[in-house]
Amino acid sequence: MANTNRIDYSRMLETWRAVEAAGGRDKYIEAQLKEKGYLVERKPTDSMSKAELERYKKSLKDEAAEKRRLAKEAWLAYKASHLVHLGEGVFWSDQLDQDKWDLPGAEERQAENELPKLDKPQELAEALGVSIAELRQLAYHRDAATKLNYYRFEIPKRDGSKRPIWAPHKRLKAAQRWVLREIVERLPVHGAAHGFLHGRSIASNASVHRDASVLLKVDLKDFFPTVTLPRVKGVFRKAGYREQIATLLALICTESPRQVTEVDGKTYFLSLGPRCLPQGAPTSPAITNTLCLRLDRRLQGLAKKFGWRYTRYADDLTFSLPAGHKGKPAIGSLLGGISMITAAEGFIVHPDKTRVHRSGGRQQVTGLVVNGKGGPRVARDYKRAVRAAIHNLGRGKPLKEGETLSSLAGKVAYIYMTDRKLGKQLLAALSKF
Repeated sequence: MANTNRIDYSRMLETWRAVEAAGGRDKYIEAQLKEKGYLVERKPTDSMSKAELERYKKSLKDEAAEKRRLAKEAWLAYKASHLVHLGEGVFWSDQLDQDKWDLPGAEERQAENELPKLDKPQELAEALGVSIAELRQLAYHRDAATKLNYYRFEIPKRDGSKRPIWAPHKRLKAAQRWVLREIVERLPVHGAAHGFLHGRSIASNASVHRDASVLLKVDLKDFFPTVTLPRVKGVFRKAGYREQIATLLALICTESPRQVTEVDGKTYFLSLGPRCLPQGAPTSPAITNTLCLRLDRRLQGLAKKFGWRYTRYADDLTFSLPAGHKGKPAIGSLLGGISMITAAEGFIVHPDKTRVHRSGGRQQVTGLVVNGKGGPRVARDYKRAVRAAIHNLGRGKPLKEGETLSSLAGKVAYIYMTDRKLGKQLLAALSKF
């Protein structure tokens, strides 16, 4: 925001403090009219001369004009210090009364999770380093928008289709990173969760399932779109934040899926459904981890009941039956329980992505082979392909279509994660190009 706007914003905040000190808008206006000499004492006009009447009417007119100006000023000052409205379909009240849905012991919950104490929108704005007006822009919802706080791009999926990614613009991304760092990452997650957590990875996720007689892989359908605004708001309420702060945090972390449409040369972003976690926001994966705490707890309990192991990496659920397990695998009962629990927790099992892998074939978890008692490892054919690509570079041959030095370096880093000796060799060879 420009410096002049900063000055105006400061002045408006100062004005609102004056309004509050005066005891409200009407009293503030009356005091200002009196102080500036605009307040007119009402008198009977019957005995006034024509000249006196004209002067009296002019003073009333000047008073009315100044009163309108002061009322406008007070309203602008109110908007500078209050959110007023957050868009279509979003319930908002500037009153700080306790909401009936607020959980008891809110302050204790915040303290228990070592979260910043936020009771008022102004406190959240200050924590994010923005004004109330800027906070409103970050959280505001429109069903049909001409501008968004996100930009769209696509990445290829394994099946050849495209996955739309909605990445936040710089200012919103900074706000989301603060929410991630100061709030979401401090909330409890289950030990079975391995995605997007410090100290955990695809390797730690795969390692749990080594030496399995049976491997069961289950995918949750429309994972991020399923986590809608009310569910995200519930995460922040459970963390200890009341209605207003929970609403604002949820709006900052969600966006509607959008269709981009051109009308008369103007671009519109049309809402296709409720606000949900956007794939591309830094907060989205971490929010799902804390949201899935109970899901993970229930699925791990189910797995243990039948002698299986369980982990989750984002929307990928993995179950494995250790080699040497005595008794029937009970795959049917396990699958039935998984479907029931996920549905009860607000998720849906993808019917086309459930796979069972026996020990006689290749077993892969989050891309890593877990057959046998050795550590998870990159598949041999993957390593051969990377070696071949680097070898061809050395012979002056071009890379495959769509492949770059950067993507090849990423593949080498992937190999390095489980095979450091080979990874170092490939990195050294690649560094020559």
